[in-house]
Amino acid sequence: MLGEYRIEGRRASDIAASVERGVGAGALEPGQLLPPMRELALTLGVNANTVAAAYRTLRERGVIETDGRRGSRVRPRPATTARGSIRVDAPAGVRDVSNGSPDPALLPPLGEAFAEVARGYAERPGMYGEAPVDEEFGRLARAAFDADGVPAGPVGVASGSLDAIERVLAVHLRPGDAVAVEDPGWGSLLDLVPALGLRPVPVAVDDEGPLPEEVERAIRRDGARAVIVTDRAQNPTGACVTEERAAELRRVLAAHPDVLLVEDDHGHGIVAQPLHPLAGVTERWTLVRSVAKAYGPDLRIAAFIGDAETVDRVLGRQRLGPGWVSRLLQRTVAHLWAAEAVDPVAVARSYGKRRDGLVRALARRGIEAHGRSGMNVWVPVADETGAVSHLVADGWAVAPGARFRMSAGPAVRVTVSGLAVGDVEALAEAIARAAGPAPARSYG
Repeated sequence: MLGEYRIEGRRASDIAASVERGVGAGALEPGQLLPPMRELALTLGVNANTVAAAYRTLRERGVIETDGRRGSRVRPRPATTARGSIRVDAPAGVRDVSNGSPDPALLPPLGEAFAEVARGYAERPGMYGEAPVDEEFGRLARAAFDADGVPAGPVGVASGSLDAIERVLAVHLRPGDAVAVEDPGWGSLLDLVPALGLRPVPVAVDDEGPLPEEVERAIRRDGARAVIVTDRAQNPTGACVTEERAAELRRVLAAHPDVLLVEDDHGHGIVAQPLHPLAGVTERWTLVRSVAKAYGPDLRIAAFIGDAETVDRVLGRQRLGPGWVSRLLQRTVAHLWAAEAVDPVAVARSYGKRRDGLVRALARRGIEAHGRSGMNVWVPVADETGAVSHLVADGWAVAPGARFRMSAGPAVRVTVSGLAVGDVEALAEAIARAAGPAPARSYG
């Protein structure tokens, strides 16, 4: 089981240190099964409770993970190479439709908002000890959540969606815990979960969001302690949770009230489809809204809401790190909200025209594609590497599907924000030449 490596020690701390030395030296590899506690206790001549204490310490330190009767294993190493590095740089003359960024032409100008906030700051500079959530920002965020039927709860602020999700997971979960994640799904999130010492469990999705039976399986069979759902504009597939799918998912989650539910509504402000929140069916929940796609990625602001315990824990831990998210930025975003600087209907129409046009153009060429909302189109292909290479040669740089998937099939992601409507047919023709025979399966 352990090859040549011998675990040593008589005390729990010594046994734990021996395992850590083996992992650090590479003698115990990621995924390697450790001896059952009673077996190791017999080998070392110690009480089984001593080994149990050592294994508990190793789990808390993120060195091993335990999966019930399947035993304890050395935990996979945290992600050190981001999935974002799996990319194709666009050479000169090649159109880049891979980066996932919004269309700059649809972002609001920030000068007036910053100037107004700066004038207010000159009269009353921000200081230590103030509330972490700006009053006006919190009021407007709460009103928007209310309008979409999100349950009541305190509001917090984080530096983007990923920051909020990381903080929520960190205050509730421990290394080795399983987290149900969408597959295909957001590449940065698929990196984050293992980096926190957590175990990602893939959940297949279709155009209406995560499949309820897959969520049920992840909880019951794989022991998922948390479920992360993208409500709209899912990256990379464009999936959008419908009213019917939301009802099914709520029924599944209601049977597991102790599971942590995290909803990502990063599509707020750029989609036409209504929100159908799942929040409130579990005891611990949060719903996160970043302003990145609608107002600009560099603002680094996300509002989140949740049950009182979750938000209190996150804000408490935040106070011990950065302290708070810049209230200058919060006030700037609040100014943009109050001024209605973004017209969500017009933005959604602009992205939809390009996205839907590409999906239809591919369908006319016999190519399956998905893009129900947002700014991305997901195209399953027979040979992902080959398709990416052929498209570069044809003048288009797309994102390899490997950035976004665990067990889902090969595909490419196309971001339409940099396209003009007149580009759609040429791109569809290039994808059709590169894609090969369409895979006979769903993208989930």
